[in-house]
Amino acid sequence: MGTPLFKDAEVERLRLAGAAAAGTLAWVAQRLAPGISTEDINQWVREDTARRGGIPSQLGYHGFPATVCTSRNHVVCHGVPSPNERLAPGDIINVDVTTNLNGYHGDTSATFCIGEVSADARHVVDVARRCRDIGISVVRHGAKLGDIGAAIQELAEKEGCSIVREFGGHGIGRTMHGPPHVAHFGKKGTGITLRSGMVITIEPMVNLGRPDIRILEDEWTVVTVDGSLSAQFEHTVLVTREGCEILTPNPGLPLSAGPTLAAAGAHP
Repeated sequence: MGTPLFKDAEVERLRLAGAAAAGTLAWVAQRLAPGISTEDINQWVREDTARRGGIPSQLGYHGFPATVCTSRNHVVCHGVPSPNERLAPGDIINVDVTTNLNGYHGDTSATFCIGEVSADARHVVDVARRCRDIGISVVRHGAKLGDIGAAIQELAEKEGCSIVREFGGHGIGRTMHGPPHVAHFGKKGTGITLRSGMVITIEPMVNLGRPDIRILEDEWTVVTVDGSLSAQFEHTVLVTREGCEILTPNPGLPLSAGPTLAAAGAHP
């Protein structure tokens, strides 16, 4: 199956789905604080997605049991919300929201700092956000898919971090996951040629330590083998002739929560 190209009315529907996902992420971000459970986040995403007329794309996807992935500290991705897991000062947590609105999907995530966090935590969060942004910056009609991964890998390694290789971005549109696979490492000038109308996610998973991962017994939760912190940021992106359009924009998204709440840009 090839990578679909979207235009006109389809692009507008993708914009609406992306805006819905971004809006839910921002609404949840404002409520994050020490003491809340990851199950609270799950319920908030369910409620806000419904208010926006959407359906949580993740719920039931290959059996996933929740409306959102909540990946805390050394959890790389696919963390399953639980009433027994509560946020504490010093935590970082990625909240990954995907919304199906009228048959089109928008996918976005951000990693948030809960209260005062360590310098290492702030570093990996900052590097992950910048890796997403530099990956987006090279997207344009005629570029190679490998250009994205090469730019991300170079920045992460320059900052003393590593990139998870087993998971990457993906095509998105009328399905949540489709071709192409978007690796966040690689060699410039390799891979398929990006074409105007393609829609992909860019969502590098950046570890403070080694890139090695393992999957827990729940068959979903992915963690770092060495227990190091991991952070991730994600946007859904439309390839255009001039460059690209971010379909999940969220300028001013607060990336800190709790007593030290402060606005930080999450838009390149």
